[in-house]
Amino acid sequence: MSTLKLAVNSADHHQGNVHAAITLVEYGDFQCPYCRRAQPLVKRLLQENGEDLHFVFRNFPLREIHPHAYVAAITAEAAGKQDKFWQMHDLIFENQNKLNTNFLFSLAEGLDLELPQFAKDSKSEEVQNKIEMDFESGIRSGVNGTPTFFLNGSRVLTYDETYESLLNAVQFESKMIQH
Repeated sequence: MSTLKLAVNSADHHQGNVHAAITLVEYGDFQCPYCRRAQPLVKRLLQENGEDLHFVFRNFPLREIHPHAYVAAITAEAAGKQDKFWQMHDLIFENQNKLNTNFLFSLAEGLDLELPQFAKDSKSEEVQNKIEMDFESGIRSGVNGTPTFFLNGSRVLTYDETYESLLNAVQFESKMIQH
């Protein structure tokens, strides 16, 4: 069974309760249609279980099949430098069929980001290294497609693109913790 090789840390983008007993990590690709379908499921999971759940998103752009995935990851990470990672994350998924460099820049404008800083951050080694670190940790953890989920460090094998499959995995993990 695959396990998460890089522990959740301060470099990660997270939502929910950072002190929750359950941490869900997603390796995702902004251009992947399966990740787009998973995004509202994760959002619902957080809305309904936010106090009991810590969610982390890590970049896993599959550049060979999704030519805009990497620049989308850069866009989200650069927005994150101005504390707008999650807003950009959601906008990119909501507009996945329009992804290209100009459109992504227009999303940055729409979020009222400081555009000169955004452009600088988009080209920075720090942002590129963050994406590479996410990707490499995914490879070491056995990720070979997106989305791939880990619950408390163990790969979720039961996800079948339904909300119930994610909820059941979280509930099962919760029961395991209580015993």
